[in-house]
Amino acid sequence: MGIKAALPRYELYLYTAVLGVALIWAGSWIFEASSENVNRKAFKESVKPGWHYFGRKMDVADFEWIMWFTTFRNHILFALAGHVIFAKIFSLIAPKHRSLIFAIYGGLAVLVTMGWTFMALVVSHCFVLYSVALVKRKWLCFAAGLSTLASIKLEPYNSWQEALVTGSFDLQDILFYGGCGFSIIRCMSFALENCEKKDGNYTFCDLLKYNFYLPFFFFGPIMTFDRFHAQANNTKLARKEREMWNITTKALLHLGVILLVDIFFHYLYILTIPGDMKLVTKLSDPCLAGLAYFNLVYDWVKAAVMFGVINTVSTLDHLDPPQPPKCITMLYVFAETHFDRGINDWLCKYVYDYIGGDHDKIFKELLATFCTFAITTLWLGPCELVYIWSFFNCFGLNFELWVAKFFSLPPFSTIEYAMGEAMSRRIRGVFNAANFWAIVLYNVLSLNNLDFAKMVGRRLIFKGFPLSSLSVLMVTYCGVQLVKERERQLVLQEEAEQAKAVEAKEKAE
Repeated sequence: MGIKAALPRYELYLYTAVLGVALIWAGSWIFEASSENVNRKAFKESVKPGWHYFGRKMDVADFEWIMWFTTFRNHILFALAGHVIFAKIFSLIAPKHRSLIFAIYGGLAVLVTMGWTFMALVVSHCFVLYSVALVKRKWLCFAAGLSTLASIKLEPYNSWQEALVTGSFDLQDILFYGGCGFSIIRCMSFALENCEKKDGNYTFCDLLKYNFYLPFFFFGPIMTFDRFHAQANNTKLARKEREMWNITTKALLHLGVILLVDIFFHYLYILTIPGDMKLVTKLSDPCLAGLAYFNLVYDWVKAAVMFGVINTVSTLDHLDPPQPPKCITMLYVFAETHFDRGINDWLCKYVYDYIGGDHDKIFKELLATFCTFAITTLWLGPCELVYIWSFFNCFGLNFELWVAKFFSLPPFSTIEYAMGEAMSRRIRGVFNAANFWAIVLYNVLSLNNLDFAKMVGRRLIFKGFPLSSLSVLMVTYCGVQLVKERERQLVLQEEAEQAKAVEAKEKAE
């Protein structure tokens, strides 16, 4: 059945009311648990004094958020502001060489920050993978790239390379593994694109320009070489209508979200509570479900803001970077689940879509997902938690295809056709709601800990059955239907715009 199946307006109002009340209810329980347990011994390390205006302590459990927007905020802003000013001046003076200017500034910033030994290590990775790229064999590029990636993810090779970098400061580990990891992924993209180049090869200078673009260097996102090379070497730097207004609006929006998240952390300790299993066992089932959901929403917000800040800078450089990830609230199928759109685009282009084709064949899909999550496991760093996360997400992606294939057969397809589009949408919504919680449970693993994920699953599926299980499923069903309605409106809007464009073209002719 099509995505344009409509539901009665009063039904959508009911879904909105149920979802709104449920979220407020769960939030109030988490607020109560946060306020009553603020002085627990287990909270001592991750709940610190917050803003003076609120007179409350603040959840500081997420080092990455605190690093970006508190501890090293000024350092990051200084580096990015310098890039913007430096890039703008030289883009006006020498637009044909702006990609080289980007690389020079980025290289100097990396050299000053991490030292010459780190710089030499990254350049050596680039040189090795460039040499392999000249052979123009994709399997060899993958073998060399994944071997190099394994050298910074597995012992004892990673410790040996890390020991080459002298100095000691709080961000050193993060910048080392982020810089090396993203550099290797970019080098693999360069090598694979060079295999596609029919006449000659890209130069080593092209690779260095691509790799040392500062906004993407340490934290991503990944932009595939073909896109970066075309955009960075474009000398026609005209802005689209209202583009600067949109960039300014997005920058202010990111600032507003940062402030809202910091305020949020004064009242809801969603990151600290999952680490205290004694407290978690005392929470009600709906509160536990809300806690798991809010953790995933926060992780999306964090990714959207951090990538959004970087994307704002790269947009000022006339690039079109990967967009922030799709909100977890909007996800009810595994095929669209990701928290880093750059890595997702890279994996889809070079692995998942390359092997899986149209993703309609069961065996090819199984092979494509296995290879994709094998590389993802290496990228994240092999460990028990990552193995479990990869297995369940790989299974979920394949299980969706198996279920879709099964229900496309008679008599199910005949029954669905007979029941009408609206009823088909409702029934599909029930399955999508269950799928949504599978996505939540599988990904809570990577955000919190195995014990918390097991606790949520056990309470919602077994101990809480049937009351808690069906209540959470009903609320999720309401949310899924509202997401489907938004998707329907977007499709109708897109069709209307296409019809207007065709009509205008016909009038012009």
